[in-house]
Amino acid sequence: MKIAISGKGGVGKTTLMALLANQLQKEGKEVLVIDADPSPHMAETLGIEGVENITPIADMKDMLVERSGKTDGSSFYNINPRVDDLMSRFIVEKEGIKLMVLGAIQSAGKGCACPENTVLRRLLTKLLLSSSQVVLLDMEAGVEHLGRGTIAGIDHLLIVVIPSRSGVRTAKKIHDLATQVEIPKISFVGNLITGQPDRAFLNDALEADPIAFFPDSAHIRKSERNGTSIIDAASDVDTAIHDVLKAVI
Repeated sequence: MKIAISGKGGVGKTTLMALLANQLQKEGKEVLVIDADPSPHMAETLGIEGVENITPIADMKDMLVERSGKTDGSSFYNINPRVDDLMSRFIVEKEGIKLMVLGAIQSAGKGCACPENTVLRRLLTKLLLSSSQVVLLDMEAGVEHLGRGTIAGIDHLLIVVIPSRSGVRTAKKIHDLATQVEIPKISFVGNLITGQPDRAFLNDALEADPIAFFPDSAHIRKSERNGTSIIDAASDVDTAIHDVLKAVI
């Protein structure tokens, strides 16, 4: 199964993806996390050391241009770039969770980062998974990735939304665009919930029931500020994690 997560900036999507990766690994799944956020910090969230030694795929500019088929004088990109060896060359692993960092897929003044997006799209569509394997894709904030089609081949999109009007507006826009590109299953996930009024607000504003509500966790916030892995401080969100897994697996 291939699961992507998106939402407005700052809603906690990377944190929730790390928590899901950890729980899936505990349940015996082979987990690959792809960090496709232009400002990647999934490695820190998972507690992987030596983050500075991870080479993002997007930094391999020459390779990306070659793989996407773009050459001087050509205005076309190869829609089927070779990606077989990327799995072994650019993966780091901790406690059974594998991580691949796409990196900064947008460059100032360059417009669309077409080579990076083409390689990512090909990677996602090429992966053939068994029932014990799960790919988790942490997308950039907002709606740009939907316009570029970089989540082709995704089975389920999780849209993280906090109880605010701006958060709901972005979440509904993402839902509309995801429906247009025919993602098979789309679900809202509430985060930073402080009580029943927050749940009621999201239910009413979204006109749909989120599959889970994650509490505003002081433990996770403290871990993030201390620069330690948040997955070791997640006991107060266990119920919400299982609610998500029940809906997607």
